[in-house]
Amino acid sequence: MERQNWWRRGLAVGVVFLMAGCAAIEDATTPEADGKPSASASAGAGGGAAADGSALPGIPTAEQAEEELTGLKVAPHGSMSGYSRAKFPHWASQGENCDTRETVLERDGADVEQDPQCRAVAGKWTSVYDDETFSEAGDLDIDHMVPLANAWRSGARTWTQDKRKEFANDLTHPQLLAVSASSNRSKGDQGPDEWQPPSKTYWCTYSRAWVSVKATYELSVTEAEKDMLTEMLDTCTP
Repeated sequence: MERQNWWRRGLAVGVVFLMAGCAAIEDATTPEADGKPSASASAGAGGGAAADGSALPGIPTAEQAEEELTGLKVAPHGSMSGYSRAKFPHWASQGENCDTRETVLERDGADVEQDPQCRAVAGKWTSVYDDETFSEAGDLDIDHMVPLANAWRSGARTWTQDKRKEFANDLTHPQLLAVSASSNRSKGDQGPDEWQPPSKTYWCTYSRAWVSVKATYELSVTEAEKDMLTEMLDTCTP
């Protein structure tokens, strides 16, 4: 009887190990039901501007932007004498037949297709200023977060031509983004005290980006500009 019980216990243990081994093999080899990566693996894939503006390069947190804002020089607008857009050469070549405009269109869009000349011939874009969506690249402008004329009035008039070219084609800082042509032209060269994105949900990102560019290039702000930037930064959630 003792030998029989020992044999039964051994058989039971063997069955448990066998079942566990089968489960492990199934877990290792069975694909997900839809054949797609998990949400965590695919998050952020496919390009396009994130809703919070995190696709903009070099954008600071609200806390960092508040600190940078306190350090900006406050001064009235300078003279527009001598200003010309030609003094801010754009759009510069970015290699492989691409210029700055086409590079931003590819970065800010989804499913963007480009021809051999790097022109966007298909894709989808959402203009974060007004929440409009587009499928034609020609309906979009590349906005300078801090407009060229605004930069001129706040310090760029003393820069070299090379530095102004760098500013006008800056892909490293949150200075360039693809938006609807109508919103870009409505904005013109106005500062945040004069024009704000119609989509108020973008105010937080807009103010963070604006402050970052002004701080990076050591440009001044007016009192009214600083007050409005403070108000816009207050819309950022902790």
